Amino acid sequence: MKQVEDSEILEKFANEQTRSEAFSLLLKKYQQKIYWHIRRMVIDHDDADDLVQDVFVKVWKYLGNFRNDSQLYTWLYRIATNESITFLNKKKQKNNVPLDDVYNLADNLTESSYFNGDKIQMKLQKALLTLPEKQRLVFNMKYYDDLKYEEISEITGTSVGALKASFHLAVKKIESFLLNND
Repeated sequence: MKQVEDSEILEKFANEQTRSEAFSLLLKKYQQKIYWHIRRMVIDHDDADDLVQDVFVKVWKYLGNFRNDSQLYTWLYRIATNESITFLNKKKQKNNVPLDDVYNLADNLTESSYFNGDKIQMKLQKALLTLPEKQRLVFNMKYYDDLKYEEISEITGTSVGALKASFHLAVKKIESFLLNND
């Protein structure tokens, strides 16, 4: 089955008779990518599920205002990223989570059916949880989502140079974590 083009989705969304169909096509094309982007940021499946719903409610509400000055997926990623960061900041303020709790969260991932990876994957997830938010975001978008620095720059509003530095620092910290936690 051929992937529907973003331009077709936007065209259908502009027409009231085909708006629901357009939104279904958009969900089919992007929902899983957005879910995993959010999931890697917030870790918890239920939180990610809730945030995905919030993201697509916003998309439904504002897609009519979308100006083709960026690609549709970068616009979606920007919304998902902002929602995730807002959620994490609220959670941090509410819970004032110490680093030990972050490690406990990573340990609980092994019990989750959503992260049924091998030991190396689990170690990588633990290492990612030790990174500052921005570095984790950049690492996830580059490593997992395979986005180009220019695309990440468009999504985050950060310069390409700063993103490259963040990614490099993230990789160094992950390597150090993996080497020191055998």
